[in-house]
Amino acid sequence: MRIPATGVLRGRPGESDIGPGDGRSVVVDCRFEMSDPEKGRADWLAGHIPGAAYAHLDNDLSSPITVQTGRHPLPNPDRFSAYLASIGWTRDTLLVAYDEGSNAVASRLWWLMKYFGQRSALLDGGLTAWVAAGFSLESGAPKRRATAPTELIADPQLTVDAAAIVRSLGGDALLVLDARASQRFSGEMENLDSRAGHIPGALNRPFGFNLAPGGRFKAPQELREEFAKLLGNRDTGGIVHSCGSGVTACHNLFAMELAGMSGTRLYPGSWSEWIRDPARPIATGS
Repeated sequence: MRIPATGVLRGRPGESDIGPGDGRSVVVDCRFEMSDPEKGRADWLAGHIPGAAYAHLDNDLSSPITVQTGRHPLPNPDRFSAYLASIGWTRDTLLVAYDEGSNAVASRLWWLMKYFGQRSALLDGGLTAWVAAGFSLESGAPKRRATAPTELIADPQLTVDAAAIVRSLGGDALLVLDARASQRFSGEMENLDSRAGHIPGALNRPFGFNLAPGGRFKAPQELREEFAKLLGNRDTGGIVHSCGSGVTACHNLFAMELAGMSGTRLYPGSWSEWIRDPARPIATGS
């Protein structure tokens, strides 16, 4: 299976392209709902792409929350390596992530693989596109052969912390791009975190803007034009992606890479970490 450098599987992938037992790929179902954290696993058990493993956002793609962190701290290398080994991944296999359709959560797994120096792909359109193409599902937990854990080394150059953003406030060294819905960004509504608003100076790009009406990613050129209109000629190295907890921010980061605009970085703690410190300023409005 050949995967383009952008890491997105487009078109109509056949059941022979990704699936169990081919030795070339490990497929991972990332469905998750913030309001019901166990629903994604239940939905996976009820029906998933044949052979697909499951990744739980809270348990497999995050570390435990502390008083300083946001809602989804990054997993440490050993924790993430142990998860990958449990689903049979090795450096010689390609990890293909999907969720219900938008890839809002699957993009977090894609970014984690990038963060730890590994290649992966997203199934464009997710499970919705798979079913619409007429491909089958299976139920229950598939049997998997675990592999030996692989040493993973994180790349700190791919992240920006809160302290760096605080130092940049009022300047032009960094520009935060917030992937949350416009009502949460403006402070009109907040249903997940204790305080409403956004990081001062941030721009809003709800992650859903990256998708065409059918739920697949927009064409790279269209994405490039949209991001260029929003960001102007700003160097991508100064763009920092944020959201509520470092999940859907990865969707914007992926979309920019798909558009050929690489080099942007992630603020993993995002809004839910930012508001942990009452000394950090908050802005409201659009």
